[in-house]
Amino acid sequence: MPEFKTVLYENLTPEIVRVRMNRPEARNAQDLQLTYDLNDAFDAANQDDQVKVVILSGEGPHFNSGHDMRGGTGATRADFKPVGTWANFDAPGAEGAMAGEEEIYLQMCRRWRNLPKPMIAEVQGKTIAGGLMLAWVCDIIIASDDAEFRDLVVGWGIPGVEYFAHPWEFGHRLARQMLYTGDWVSAQRCYEAGMVNEVVPREELTEYVENLARKIAEKPSFGLKITKEAVNQTQDAQGLWTAQQAVFIMHTLAHTHWRDVNESGMPLYTGEGAAAIPGRQAAAAN
Repeated sequence: MPEFKTVLYENLTPEIVRVRMNRPEARNAQDLQLTYDLNDAFDAANQDDQVKVVILSGEGPHFNSGHDMRGGTGATRADFKPVGTWANFDAPGAEGAMAGEEEIYLQMCRRWRNLPKPMIAEVQGKTIAGGLMLAWVCDIIIASDDAEFRDLVVGWGIPGVEYFAHPWEFGHRLARQMLYTGDWVSAQRCYEAGMVNEVVPREELTEYVENLARKIAEKPSFGLKITKEAVNQTQDAQGLWTAQQAVFIMHTLAHTHWRDVNESGMPLYTGEGAAAIPGRQAAAAN
């Protein structure tokens, strides 16, 4: 069975794999080590011809608190072989910054979203900003009744996270409200908007997800693969891929602007959610 530093990999059955983010002390905040561990874990599941369904979950009280702005495990980009097509990560200015975020966020999320096996996100507690991307790349999201979601990065002068899917996940009205305010959105509200498939009591969450995975795993692998491809292609034809490309350029522009304007690289924002400014983001999920 594959082993990773920040991810637990478990074959529940020959057909079902659970990939569990294992940084509970950081509320599963996404640092470089976790990002590349997730990628390797998903690759392992994909290369196992018996596996039909992948469950993504998080250890501890919360699913994911977003990007780890504190350095995480201390790994640097040089410690990992690039997965995507971008390079020159150490270039000054926007060139290096854009290459880095393209590699570790946008391209990585697209790669996971296109994994040719159904993925289920098992979401409990808080999911913040970059954590949304990890749920959104999954085909199905099952949330506990106490789950909450937010993207507060507009307060940092940035138009949402790198894998921008808010209008497709929430509908454009709720997406605007969530982004403009940075407010929490409940699991029930997300269910009503179509982002979450089901809301279940927290104590029943794992059992519900595993039963759903078993039901899906009864279907033929090829049927699941081409059905997933059909839905993904439909979303892309509706503009998801093109919009993400455009918004990612805006995202990079915002980072570059704030690095020029403020020594901290962020706007001077002190409103609600400011406690989750880089360096303290995981604490906001406590």
